[in-house]
Amino acid sequence: MKIKISELNRAALDWAVGQADECDLAPVEYSTKWEFGGLIIEREGISVYFENGDWHAKAQSKPVTYYDYSPLVAAMRCYVASKLGDEVEIPDELLEGESE
Repeated sequence: MKIKISELNRAALDWAVGQADECDLAPVEYSTKWEFGGLIIEREGISVYFENGDWHAKAQSKPVTYYDYSPLVAAMRCYVASKLGDEVEIPDELLEGESE
């Protein structure tokens, strides 16, 4: 299913990050574990800042900015969008429970 990057969460977001990073590893928790997501933030030069009650992330490589209550989620959405565009094809099984 094609989904907007701004709507990605949990396993679907982590899967999309793996696709953007061309990573064939088992599922990695990029959006919840700083030891994984933080490496991408540093490597890609993603700016993360707090403003108006939300965390914002801005990519250096393309003019995209995403926001969320979590700095890692905002940064990982930003990373995926900078690599794959505003929407991404996600396997349906990864979207189960996303609306909870």
